[in-house]
Amino acid sequence: MKALSVEHTTQEVKELDITMVANTVYTFFSSILIDELPTLKEHIIYTDSNALSERKKAYFIGEQLILGDALILGREDFNDTDAKITKEELSSLVALHVNDFYKEVLDLIADTDVNLYKTFTVEKNGEQIALNIEWVLYTFNIADERTKEYFINELKKVPVNKEDVEAYMQKMAQLAMNVAS
Repeated sequence: MKALSVEHTTQEVKELDITMVANTVYTFFSSILIDELPTLKEHIIYTDSNALSERKKAYFIGEQLILGDALILGREDFNDTDAKITKEELSSLVALHVNDFYKEVLDLIADTDVNLYKTFTVEKNGEQIALNIEWVLYTFNIADERTKEYFINELKKVPVNKEDVEAYMQKMAQLAMNVAS
């Protein structure tokens, strides 16, 4: 099966020919904790859930924050297929620059047990909306400098006060939703 991978230390895109069996993805990452990101149309991006705690390098595929290595396969009706995107197309979507806001926040939460992509819900106009920490970081990254400083300063207090990082992120997501109303 044709797959593509992005190596986190070099961000090099490689074309792979893999045999899909039950444990192929887990073997690729040497981990049983895998995130599945449906960011690319008709594709799935697999990443290692441990990449944050292992402080692996961050980068973007499009606007999707990725940590560590990535394995990209095609996706049709919940089944993995050959990747349709070319190596060149994927390479053009890989952005190496991760700004200081992302770097600082990722460093602050690396020693926690949070998962960037695990969803939680917030409410907007009586509707429950599923979001995740990656969305919170994206949203606060595009905010003004004072808002970013507030976000980081408050995040620094979370471990000191023995609070839950995920609860803090959910609170920040709710604040962002309230402002967007």
